[in-house]
Amino acid sequence: MSYQALYRVWRPRSFTDVVGQTHITRTLQNAIMQEKFSHAYLFSGPRGTGKTSAAKIFAKTINCERSPVLEPCNECAACKGIQDGSISDVIEIDAASNNGVEQIRDIRDKVKYAPSVVPYKVYIIDEVHMLSIGAFNALLKTLEEPPKHVIFILATTEPHKIPLTIISRCQRFDFKRISQKAMVERMQKIAEAEQISATNDALEAVALAAEGGMRDALSLLDQAVSYSEDQVELNDVLAVTGSVSQTKLIAVIDAMYTKDIQKALMQVDELIQSGKDPGRFVFDLIYYLRDLLLYQSAPQLEGILERAIVNDAFKQMADQIDAGWIQEAITELNQCQQEIKWTNSPKVFIEITILKITDQKPQAKPIENGVLETLKRKMEQLESELNAVKQGSVGVQDSGTNQASTTKRAPVRSKNSYKIPFERIRQVLNDASKHDIKQVQSNWANFMDALKQQSAPAHATVQYSKPRAASDKAIILAFRYEIHCSLALDHKQTIELLLAEIIGKHLDIIPIPEANWQEMREEYVNKQQEQENANQEETPQVDPLVEEARKLVGDDLLEIKD
Repeated sequence: MSYQALYRVWRPRSFTDVVGQTHITRTLQNAIMQEKFSHAYLFSGPRGTGKTSAAKIFAKTINCERSPVLEPCNECAACKGIQDGSISDVIEIDAASNNGVEQIRDIRDKVKYAPSVVPYKVYIIDEVHMLSIGAFNALLKTLEEPPKHVIFILATTEPHKIPLTIISRCQRFDFKRISQKAMVERMQKIAEAEQISATNDALEAVALAAEGGMRDALSLLDQAVSYSEDQVELNDVLAVTGSVSQTKLIAVIDAMYTKDIQKALMQVDELIQSGKDPGRFVFDLIYYLRDLLLYQSAPQLEGILERAIVNDAFKQMADQIDAGWIQEAITELNQCQQEIKWTNSPKVFIEITILKITDQKPQAKPIENGVLETLKRKMEQLESELNAVKQGSVGVQDSGTNQASTTKRAPVRSKNSYKIPFERIRQVLNDASKHDIKQVQSNWANFMDALKQQSAPAHATVQYSKPRAASDKAIILAFRYEIHCSLALDHKQTIELLLAEIIGKHLDIIPIPEANWQEMREEYVNKQQEQENANQEETPQVDPLVEEARKLVGDDLLEIKD
């Protein structure tokens, strides 16, 4: 097999090739030129940011035949031997598979021998946090006082797992995530050298999906090249990474902001049905909203945007959506991102989050002077028309309007909408008692905690419901949206069994949208009031003077005359 992956072919061979870590490479180069380098280093940072590559370049530079130099020549026998691994004085050890005490003791026994080919013997221990406690203890003394010809370079992605006694004996360098701009520039250079045709949008999408790791970026670019035809396009990268296009993100955000719940949910369903990763979709949505917020605050900082392509659609959306709404949406999506990590039903959490964001009230933007003048003129015109109506000049229209307003429209229901069991709810209201509803309300928090542990989808459905009334046999749950009522029935058995276990008796759950509950409650209260008034009218009125006389002398001596 002659083909090699891009990340292997283009692994950095000099300090200038290490992308985005100037604060480290410059320090190491100055130390080499001044011949003041340490006996032990700790390179920590995310994967694919150049830790092991920098360690190998450092080993080449200090052992180069032209040393001291800023960069290894990569031409002398020492540089070539270290690069291809033929020089035994530079040893790379994978601590994940060599993490025992015996392997470290073997190193400790061999460090006392002088290097055979080059001036310095270098031990590069990768993923050093995987060493056992015994291995760390075996390494401790050697690391503190190694021979002058030995240098240790420890590399790790999890420095918090390394004992402080080891860290204190090393010079520590923290590698940071590589910026999107730096990764795109590096990939453009590689694509040109490899004669790969790729659009700038495609490279930016690769850089975003890599999340700061150059090795991951080159692996994804390799996949996209294999997937594409003649040129790597944005859609090729989206297909490989599972990311979502900017057009789709704009459609979802616009639907949420304009409160078009049906369109927003349909967009999410279409994306997930087409195979997009739910976690990646939420990630892309957060970053796109973040870019909108930054662009609104400082349009001149276009270069720091990570997900958005600044085109006409992006600019129009930045003008329309207010910053407060964006901040609330990001908060909700961030919570959703945490929740979907621990569930097998991420779509449910995404849909619930979409509904919560859609339910937000957009903050009003400041009104410009011109718009204010227009509104004043409209108000004056409406006032004059209202006065004309009061004077009876448009009586025919008025009567027609009143007739139309008193006519009740039949509620429009979709084919699959939830049918509210009005009669059952009225029966519960007739049988309801304060004792029953207080019993449920006092145990509701415990019930929700238990439901979250037992069934995350059921908990997500019931999370935003409230127990409104209860009898000895049933409970009315009011939900914010009609769709939640239907979802609650899907988990009816789970909810009822767990609720019975918590409160000690079985209750049938009857879902109802909050708006309909308020109407039914008002209707019930009005009927109760009417009945009380009727009872009072039927009760004969008693003269207070007669009542007082009855108390004084009793019914036997009392004679009442009209």
